Amino acid sequence: MIRVLLADDQSLVRAGFKALLDAQPDIEVAGEAADGEEALRKVRELRPDVVLMDIRMPLLDGLAATRRVTDDADLKDVKVVMLTTFELDEYVFEAIRSGASGFLVKDTEPEELLRAVRAVVEGDALLSPGVTRRLISEFAARSKEPAAAESLAELTEREREVMALVGIGLSNDEIARRLVVSPLTAKTHVSRTMVKLGARDRSQLVVLAYESGLVRPGWLG
Repeated sequence: MIRVLLADDQSLVRAGFKALLDAQPDIEVAGEAADGEEALRKVRELRPDVVLMDIRMPLLDGLAATRRVTDDADLKDVKVVMLTTFELDEYVFEAIRSGASGFLVKDTEPEELLRAVRAVVEGDALLSPGVTRRLISEFAARSKEPAAAESLAELTEREREVMALVGIGLSNDEIARRLVVSPLTAKTHVSRTMVKLGARDRSQLVVLAYESGLVRPGWLG
């Protein structure tokens, strides 16, 4: 059972998400929070698998709350998905760098929300469908000159290749087709790369790919 915490200051939004999620046989809403401080308390108390975190909340905004969650080693298994009204919100961009597993626009289709919740738990997806490459492009446009790629020294040549493909927004299935391997093999390579680099999820792997210079702006496609 996937346990979800809903953090949003609008009770109507929480009620809508709760009705959708609780209707699924493999998902349950473990708790709700109306502000960032309450969200942090509930995360530590309930240890949910996924937090759907609104960006703009009173007392503590979603970005600050996300940083506290992702910086806490005791909460390393908790995945945060940001909720926003705008697909390329400035705060969303910073949240991805801070360790959020992705983001969803609030008016996303119900099936996309369910797919996203299940995907981040499995570590198989970066962001909601149709948005991944746009966010990566935004990151690329803002990224500074890459640092030396010393952190990639322990990766094999194949793992670097896989990381680069993750960096341009390809899914495991797309990577498998590109490299002519099975999806399971592609997933294994991605998982090993994340472990070696200490990345929480694919979003951090994308950030590392750009910051190390393994992927450069203009390589999308």
